[in-house]
Amino acid sequence: MKNIINSEPVILALTIFCFLLGTLINKKYSKPYTSPILLAIIFLIPLLLVLDIDYPTYEKGTHVITFLLAPTVVALGYNMHKQSKSIKKNIVPILITVFIGSLVGVLSVIGICKLFNAPMEIMTAMEPKSVTMPIALGISERSHGILSLTAVSVAICGILGSVIGPWLLEKIKVKSPVAKGLAMGAASHGIGTARAMEMGPVEGAVAGMAIGIMGIFTSIIIPIIEKLM
Repeated sequence: MKNIINSEPVILALTIFCFLLGTLINKKYSKPYTSPILLAIIFLIPLLLVLDIDYPTYEKGTHVITFLLAPTVVALGYNMHKQSKSIKKNIVPILITVFIGSLVGVLSVIGICKLFNAPMEIMTAMEPKSVTMPIALGISERSHGILSLTAVSVAICGILGSVIGPWLLEKIKVKSPVAKGLAMGAASHGIGTARAMEMGPVEGAVAGMAIGIMGIFTSIIIPIIEKLM
C-alpha cells in the first residue's frame, strides 16, 4: 500500500487534483486569498502529512511538472513577440524599473538580516528571493547560501505577489498595463507572471520579460554588493 501511495501517478494525481480544486474555488469565489496555487498548497500539505509522503518522494513524483516549467517559461516568448510594440516603446523605463527593483529587493533583505543579526548563510539564501527558482538557486549556491531556504523564500515571494499584487495595484490606482506587468514579474517571478497573464496580454508579456531581466540584474548585483561588504 505504501508503495502505491508513493508512486509517481498517485502523487501527480494528488497534486493536479488539489490545483483543480483550488481553481474551481477561485472561479466561484474570486478573491485575493483564493489563488489556485495558494489553495493547492493548503490542501496538499495536510494530505502529504497524513499519507506520510516525504519531500524527496514528492519531488520525484512530480518531476514531470518540474520538467514542464522550462518550456512553459520559453513559451512566454510568444506572448512577448505579440506585444513587441508595447515593449519596444517602453524598453528604457522597463530596464530602469527592473534594475531598481532588483537593487531594492537585494538591499531590503540585507537590511532586514542586519537588523536581526541573521547569519550570513541566511542572508545570502534570501537575497535572490524575487528571482525565478533556477536562477535563484544558482545565485544562492555560488554565495554558499542555504538552498532549501532559498527555495522556500522564492516560493513564498511568488505566492504572496500573485495573491496580494493585483489587489495592491488596484488599491494604489495603477492603471498602466506595462507598470502592472513589471510589478508582477519583477516582484514575484513565474507565479506572478501567470497571474499577470490573467490580468491582460500586455501585463503578461511585460511580466515575462521582467523575469529574465530581473534574473540578469540580480545575478550581477549580488556579487558586487557582497564584495563591497
